[in-house]
Amino acid sequence: MTGTQLALFVLGWMLMVGSPGPATLGIMGTAMRSGRRQAVTFATGILTGSAFWSTVAILGLGALMQAHVWIFQAMKYIGAAYLLFLALKSLRSAIKPAGEIKAKVADGAPHKIYLKGLLIHLTNPKAVLAWGSVFALVLPPDAPLGDLFHLQGVLMGASAFVLYVYAVLFSSAGAIRVYERARRGFELTFAALFGAASLKILMVAS
Repeated sequence: MTGTQLALFVLGWMLMVGSPGPATLGIMGTAMRSGRRQAVTFATGILTGSAFWSTVAILGLGALMQAHVWIFQAMKYIGAAYLLFLALKSLRSAIKPAGEIKAKVADGAPHKIYLKGLLIHLTNPKAVLAWGSVFALVLPPDAPLGDLFHLQGVLMGASAFVLYVYAVLFSSAGAIRVYERARRGFELTFAALFGAASLKILMVAS
């Protein structure tokens, strides 16, 4: 793969990472509700999960998961349950008075926010298959481990750029003012999208 082809591939990867989904939705919601630092912490949790699944793919453990289908199915159900939990949490937030929301947002511990981001990605076993497909597409089957880890580093860097940009953009004063004015609408939208993502996983799993 030439330098130009790799650059185009990385650009396509960044567009995929930035597309609407549980990870980007979670960063947006955290940024608007809680601020930049919390959103960056949340994004770091997601990136940690991505690093885990990409390493699993490099070590060939994705094939093991596919061979033992029950592991893959169990992870899918866990992921669907967690997204449903986030949907219900957003729905509860939508019906609470604004004062209660602000008080609750302010006391979020960094480690809890980090774990929430981590869980979103760790409960998505499709990530290991996505990473495996990427490695197979870009590198030959006999590529040395060094090349695999180099590509992992490039794509992780691209992912970090996209997710942290989301965290910064949606934690701006303007974004927060918009969220405060239309909080219930945002929370209902988050609830609907998280719920739809959960339902989609359950339909595919069945």
